[in-house]
Amino acid sequence: EQRRVGARHRADPGAPLKPLAKRLAASEITVGNFESTLSTAGSPTQGGDSFAASPRVTSGLRAAGFDLLSLANNHVGDYGDRALRQTLASFARSKIDTVGAGRDLAQAHRPVILERDGVRVGFVAVDSIGESPAATRAKAGTNRLNMPPRTGPLDRAALRRITSDIRALDKQVDVVIVLTHWGTQYTHRPEPSQRLAAQEFADAGADLVIGGHPHWVQGWEMAGSAVVVHSLGNFVFDMDFQTKTREGIFLEIVIWGDTVRAVEPVPYVIDAAFTPRLIRGSRERILADVWQTSRGHLR
Repeated sequence: EQRRVGARHRADPGAPLKPLAKRLAASEITVGNFESTLSTAGSPTQGGDSFAASPRVTSGLRAAGFDLLSLANNHVGDYGDRALRQTLASFARSKIDTVGAGRDLAQAHRPVILERDGVRVGFVAVDSIGESPAATRAKAGTNRLNMPPRTGPLDRAALRRITSDIRALDKQVDVVIVLTHWGTQYTHRPEPSQRLAAQEFADAGADLVIGGHPHWVQGWEMAGSAVVVHSLGNFVFDMDFQTKTREGIFLEIVIWGDTVRAVEPVPYVIDAAFTPRLIRGSRERILADVWQTSRGHLR
């Protein structure tokens, strides 16, 4: 159930994070997308693509400085309701906040606010891919926004609920960051629905919209003053069958008061041990893939 990353690093599940741990932990807030359960207390729902990491990976995540993990994705529900609840409990015990999934809808769509040096940063996370169940009043799952290409057409009622959450959060914090799980796999080009949803998030008060799922990097755009990053690519993953799935970026973001002053992409390549490493020779190629599919402004 751990596929090749877990099998390769069984003795130390956090090992793939170590080469970048110091850089990641240097940030005052470190955030990632955790696309797995921490439990196999149920039947695998996606066959050989059902992901379950060892609960011991939380110590590696803490060592790399992770403060918050988005669970709004299509693998957190891979072993069913009980396993998802156990995963949420494991992260709670480890003192790593989670956003975008919960034991019910109220918890799944609840924002997380982190404060550093008097600056309050609020996070909302949204899943649009769909293998993980959508949270309901009685069932664990993700904060779902149905939209193309996997769960479409765009659910306008859910979009209104999420933008309402963003507007409420914007009144409480200095900066709002929306983490999205969306788009078509194996392409640099965002779906039109990504652009539409991102614009709605920005209009509601989001300062940054940061996406994942396509396995390739995708372009950046502006929605008014908000920065939209459509896909960061893979980070720790065993998808080594093509060059583009072994490349990605993480973002170093500078916030002063209530303003995002800088968003810097840091490219890396995933090595044969499924470990992301900063490799200077690939930097320009990866960034070229980002900029060539960036359009400037959404509108």
